[in-house]
Amino acid sequence: MRYNLFGQGNDAALLVSRILLVTLFLIFGWSKLTGFSGTIDYMAHVGAPVPVISAIIAVVMEFVVGVLLLVGFYTRPLAVLLALYTIATALIGHRFWTMTGMDQYMNMINFYKNVSIAGGLIALAVTGPGKFSIDRK
Repeated sequence: MRYNLFGQGNDAALLVSRILLVTLFLIFGWSKLTGFSGTIDYMAHVGAPVPVISAIIAVVMEFVVGVLLLVGFYTRPLAVLLALYTIATALIGHRFWTMTGMDQYMNMINFYKNVSIAGGLIALAVTGPGKFSIDRK
């Protein structure tokens, strides 16, 4: 007999997982959208290529894809895409290996946070969204 924390099945767990995984993207994607000029400045500051285009990509990936994953629409391919984006942002925005002191430590935390989130997104791509999703309707 399998132990199931959610009692009714894994669908509730997958819904909770989707909500938890996208919360960060929705919060920061929204702030990037509503403070778009600051987002462009930030992209330039971290050395992102073509800061305006990078800012647009960030808003789409974080906010739009975040919403789509939240509701479970095209979950598997979008989870893979967001995982790749998350790794890319770690490599571009959190280059801790070029830093020292507290900056190095803080960027190392954020780098590995991104790596961990990408792992969760890949797991979501493998399992799918569960029945509480548009994909299953």
